Order: sequence, then C-alpha cells, then structure tokens
Amino acid sequence: MIKKFISRLLGKGAGEGAAAPAAAVPAAPPPPRIPIGRRVEVPVAEHGIDPDLLDERAVRVVRTLQQAGHQAYIVGGAVRDLLVGRRPKDFDVATDATPEQVKALFRRAFIIGRRFRIVHVIHGRGRDHEVIEVSTFRAYMDSSEAMQVEGNEKTHKAALAGSAHAVDASGRVLRDNVWGPQIEDAARRDFTVNAMYYDPSTQIVVDYHGGLADVKARLLRLIGDPSVRYREDPVRIVRAVRFAAKLGFGFEEKTGAPIKELAPLLANVPISRLFDEMIKLLQTGHALASIEALKAHDLHRSIFPVLDAVYDEVRSTPQQQEFIRMALADTDRRVAEGRPVAPSFLLACLLWHDVLAGWRRNQAAGEHLVPALQQAVDAVFDARIGDISGRGKLGAEMREVWMMQPRFERRQTNTAYALIEQARFRAGFDFLRLRADVGEAPVELAEWWEDFSLGTDEEREALLAAVRESHRGGARKSGAARAAKPAAPGADLPAGADEDAGTAAEGGSDGSAGGAATAPARKRRRRRRKPAGGGDGGPSGEAAPAAA
Repeated sequence: MIKKFISRLLGKGAGEGAAAPAAAVPAAPPPPRIPIGRRVEVPVAEHGIDPDLLDERAVRVVRTLQQAGHQAYIVGGAVRDLLVGRRPKDFDVATDATPEQVKALFRRAFIIGRRFRIVHVIHGRGRDHEVIEVSTFRAYMDSSEAMQVEGNEKTHKAALAGSAHAVDASGRVLRDNVWGPQIEDAARRDFTVNAMYYDPSTQIVVDYHGGLADVKARLLRLIGDPSVRYREDPVRIVRAVRFAAKLGFGFEEKTGAPIKELAPLLANVPISRLFDEMIKLLQTGHALASIEALKAHDLHRSIFPVLDAVYDEVRSTPQQQEFIRMALADTDRRVAEGRPVAPSFLLACLLWHDVLAGWRRNQAAGEHLVPALQQAVDAVFDARIGDISGRGKLGAEMREVWMMQPRFERRQTNTAYALIEQARFRAGFDFLRLRADVGEAPVELAEWWEDFSLGTDEEREALLAAVRESHRGGARKSGAARAAKPAAPGADLPAGADEDAGTAAEGGSDGSAGGAATAPARKRRRRRRKPAGGGDGGPSGEAAPAAA
C-alpha cells in the first residue's frame, strides 16, 4: 500500500508499481466559480500609451492615494481609449481604499450612490469643474451568494437599506458593495477591454483577462458567461452596442449571441439609468453609428422613449428623418472637433416633431399660439422624459430652444434686440438653421437672423427697416386684393392666431415654414396689450417660462 502511494506520488508508470484502481483516482476539480484571470503586467514598450493623453487631475488623485499607502490605478474605459490612442472624455480611478478613506484624503470629495458606493473627487468650479470618479475594488460574488429580492430598488427600499450585495429575481444586481482584491474586481467588470488598470507612476498596464489582445483584435468580449453577465446588469446590452459603434469593434460570437433574446430584461432597469445611457450613446461622437447599431439589434424601439418618438414609422416623414440625421451628424462633428455638446439641444431635436404635432393639434382645437406650444411641450415631457430631467435644467434648456422658434418670426425692433441677448439664443438659432436646412422653415429667415446677430448697429437697423418696408408693401397688395374681393371674416388670420399671440403674418403660426422675408402676408395693425413686465413675447420679454 505504501509502495503504491509512493509510486503515485513520484509519478511512476504502470511498470514501476501497480496502478491505483480506477475508483481511487480523484475526480477533476470543479470549474472555477468565476473566470478569476491571471495578473499580467504589460510594460509601456508593449502597450504604447502616450502619457500626454493623461488627465493631470486624475493622475494627481492616483498619486495622492498611493502616497497614503493605497493601491490606485486609472481604470476601465479610460485605459481602453488610451490604448487605441484616444484622449478619454472621463477618467475613473480604482483603489483598495474604502469610500470613507478616499473621502478623507480630498478636500472636495463626496460619497454617492446606493447600488455602487463611489466617491466623486471634484476639481475646479463652475463650467470648468471636473469630476474624477473613484471606486473601491469589489469582490466578485455570484447571485447565489446575494440576498434575493423579489421586487426592485423602488419596491424594496427598506429591505435593501442594510444590504451590501443583493439581486432581483432575474439576477440583476441591485447592490454591489462588498470590497475585495483587485483580481476579483477585474473579474466583476463587464468586458475584457474595460478590465485593465493603468498605473501612471510606473506606466504599467495590469491585465487579467487578455484585454490588450482584444483591443488589438478590435473585439468586444464579456468576461464569463454572457447570459449571466447580461442578467446581472441588462444595461450591458446597451453598453455593448455603444462600445462597438464608438470603437468600431466587433462582437465575440458568444458575447453578441444573447443580445436580442435578453433585451426584454431592460424593462426592469430604472428609467434614470437608461436615460443616462442614451445620452452617452448619442454624445460619444458616433451617434449615427450607434443608432444604426441599435437598429441592427432591434433595440431602437421600446427601450428609450425618446427614440420611440424618433423612429415612429407610422408618423415619420423623410423630412423629419433628414432633420434627425443632420442633428446627429452635427453632434458627431462637434465632438470630433473637440467642441462642447449640449444634451439639451440634441434632445430638443429628437423630440421636436412630437412637440410640433401637438402644437398644431392644440392650435386646431382653438388654443392660442404660445399656450398651444407650452401645452405641447408639457405633454412631450410627460410622455417621453417623465421625471428624470424634464423638470430640471436639461428640460428648461430644451423648452427655451422650442419657445424661441415662433419668436424668430417676429422681427420687430424690441423683439429682435431682446432675443439676441438671450443666453440660449445661439442654441435657438442653430435649431432654426437646422429646420431651414431641411425645408421646414424659410432659409431667408435663418439668414436674416444670422446677419442680424453678427451685424453692426447700422446693419441691424437696415435689416429691420427692410422688414418693415416688406410688410408695408405686402399690406398695400393685400389692401388692393381686398378692395377687389372682400375676404371672409377672420380669413386673414392663420388658424389658432389672435391679436396677442404674435405677428403670425411674418411666418407660419405653427413654427414651420412661413412667409418670412420672401412672401410676407399683409401687416395687421393690432392693439398691443402691455404685459406686466414689459416686452413683446411674454413676461419681461422672455419667450416663455423656462421650466415647468
């Protein structure tokens, strides 16, 4: 017996000792619960990251953590973008320090989040401020180890309050705040290309799952079983499409296969997360490619309410589709040029034709011009955006852009000078120009406002004088026509317009293509009611209240 044991221990063959009975051979160990990976340190000579693409503030955060005795790395999408030679838009940091330890090291740092507790380290103030997101290394735990919750974040808030790791019935992670080693933190990340860590001090990239090889192969690969990983967080489905469009990567076969089947899981994701993901998708500089990728996977319907409005084949027209295409192309161009992109402007473009349809319906029902537009805007916010951002700053900026459109048609002295002083004038004008480019508004109207906004005082007065003269000429012609054939009562007013709604004769009452400078209708002399705060279009000369 002892000889047999020694033989097996020393690896002797059958001729050097009797082989153990088959039943005594130990079974193969079970496969690992997770693909834990193996730490590989990649030197700069191999990964080739350009230090000039790094963000100085992110590097400072890493070094502060390291000087305090913690591990700290730039992580995730920033490393992925650096490897393909892109300057990342955002820099995230991962560390072994707890959120409380991180917060203690920085003067302006805030712990946020319930699902994932992270720290926002803030540099600068105002528009120039920058947020560096710092997360603590997390342990990888599968759903069998988590607290099971039948409902979701809203229906089981009390049960989740003291939980560090919880999932719902579908396996979606509701809480993930169990700290662990870096090797497990890498395993719990979604794609191999997002699971690398870069130390700016040593210029070493730490790679556990072959992410660098996948970057070079331009391939998106989920870590672990794709079905399980999508169930843990269905938003990964949208992220996969976004990354593929942004980077021009393809899907590894197993990663792409379950997308259509598991897309219904997105219905359980909080609308706020989907809204944020949609904004990212449209503002990466590859909005057109992202939309096409969503279409290819049949994800452009019933996922994002905003996109449902855009891709409604029943109501959509070629003109509307061209308007959207040009808006997305313009956003991509601005991102490529390094210019800022306002999500409010792009959302205003995407939802404009929903607003326009409601505006026309309200006017046809007898509502006045401006109230009809305000009601249409409110209805679209309720239907397409809900309580996410429609009542905050984003919604206020969208409203301003829309409410400026009828004011552009009122080219009177007080109105014109007040309008160009508006903080959102440029956005409103860009919107008008886009409408003119697709034939929805007169090109001459957009050109007039461009000349007026850029002109000297003398040039502006000449432009206003030309409009007045044009209207006088139109009024004389209309007077002659009335003398020849009296018009029916009210026939000279567009539907839904009245004395106080605006000078509808200067453009279409629905904000679409109107007479403008090329074919002005006659000027009606109207009794002007003086608003409480003065001005032409509303209180204090504003187009309309900025927020609901």
